[in-house]
Amino acid sequence: MSFGLATYGLGLLAGLLSTLSPCVLPLLPILIGSALQAHARAPLALAAGLALSYAAAGTLLARGAAMLGLDPGLFRQGGAVMLGLLGVVLLSSTLQQRFAARASRLSDWGHALLAGVRPDGLLGQFAIGLLLGLVWSPCVGPTLGGAVVLASQGSQLAQTALLMGLFGVGAALPIVGLAYLSRGAMARTKSRLQRAGKMGKALFGLILLLVSLAMLSGADRALEGWLLDHSPDWLTALTTRF
Repeated sequence: MSFGLATYGLGLLAGLLSTLSPCVLPLLPILIGSALQAHARAPLALAAGLALSYAAAGTLLARGAAMLGLDPGLFRQGGAVMLGLLGVVLLSSTLQQRFAARASRLSDWGHALLAGVRPDGLLGQFAIGLLLGLVWSPCVGPTLGGAVVLASQGSQLAQTALLMGLFGVGAALPIVGLAYLSRGAMARTKSRLQRAGKMGKALFGLILLLVSLAMLSGADRALEGWLLDHSPDWLTALTTRF
């Protein structure tokens, strides 16, 4: 499966929505406040650690799934079904809570590691960001899982790494954006982001369902061929470079 701009855009959107989750966003002012006490640029280090954590873990999971040696057609169909199931989860807050509860052991392990990290300076905040990927993974599992399944359909390591890298960038953007707002602006913005995150998750779930149906029916290949035939040469070269 070749990735186009739309696929990479979904990876970025999934990362953004992961940090806008109801169990993550309320914690950001506390984390950002602690980071700013450590260093003026500590939120950047925190965001970089989180982005790297998601990107590296997601790439390893996606490539591991892709290297299982399964029949390509069967693997594609399995990925489509998995995307559909994750889409259903994202459309239901109850299912998201159950998903997080089932994956809570990984979060507990991440909390134990986090307790042993000193938050001093840029390096300490970077380490905290790395571990937050583990701590938050049960809560953001549906969006992270959707990105991983999409990335596993890529035919090249560069495609997988770029998509998961964009997921990491998307997850880091709210941290950087909120870090340098005033307290009042942060409170107002957080409320808007919570509403946007809830609506965005539902939209992303619907998109995953549509992608799943397209993959199962083969419509995605027909659409990809049509887009390649009607896209400018520069855009085709850009989207097929990785």
